[in-house]
Amino acid sequence: MFWLIGAVVVVLAHTAPFPFLLDVTERTIWRMPHGAPPTVYLTFDDGPNPTATAAVLDALGRHGVKATFFVIDKHLTADTAPIVRRAFAEGHAVALHSHTRTWMFKTAGGMASTLRQAANRIEQMTGYPPCRAFRPHAGNRSVPMLLGAKRAGYRVIGWGWMLWDFNWFRGKTADALVPRLADHASPGDIIVMHDGHHVDPRADRRYAAETTDRLIPELKARGFEFGTICPS
Repeated sequence: MFWLIGAVVVVLAHTAPFPFLLDVTERTIWRMPHGAPPTVYLTFDDGPNPTATAAVLDALGRHGVKATFFVIDKHLTADTAPIVRRAFAEGHAVALHSHTRTWMFKTAGGMASTLRQAANRIEQMTGYPPCRAFRPHAGNRSVPMLLGAKRAGYRVIGWGWMLWDFNWFRGKTADALVPRLADHASPGDIIVMHDGHHVDPRADRRYAAETTDRLIPELKARGFEFGTICPS
């Protein structure tokens, strides 16, 4: 029985998409400091996506809201770099994201080097440096990953409980997501949606823009303002 409990603890420490054992001593942020005015943080993972990321930027622009985009290095191409450049130019934060759990198995030095290389490539292709924030794929993390991120000067960013865009194995729709995300949001919470896909760079993510367009007025009506993980 004790070995089973130990095994569960080890697994959760590395893969739990919520604060757990590894986050006690390492610099992982699952919730932003909160005060007045009450602020929430919209974040988007797995882009840039040629159509969905642009549509999300359009929705954010309509409402005058800034967000944080966690982009995957391999999805940054000559075709998608202008979209990321637009995100920078419009005042959004752009940070780093991984597309695979294998980054958990890098050494601390390897992790630090990977983050620096990705950041340099983003700056070279867009003209802007990303902010020093990193979100691992699915929240999967390890001690070397966290140490490597710290060595490179990056904060590891999670998200709030029930504040990600899952829909219990059903299709993701704004009708399903907006009420839950709005109901669970509280000051300092980080909300995550997906404008891309970790494997398919052109995945259909139309729901992300529609959800954004409808969620922002709901949150504003509840008195929330919006911030970025890395304020300019």
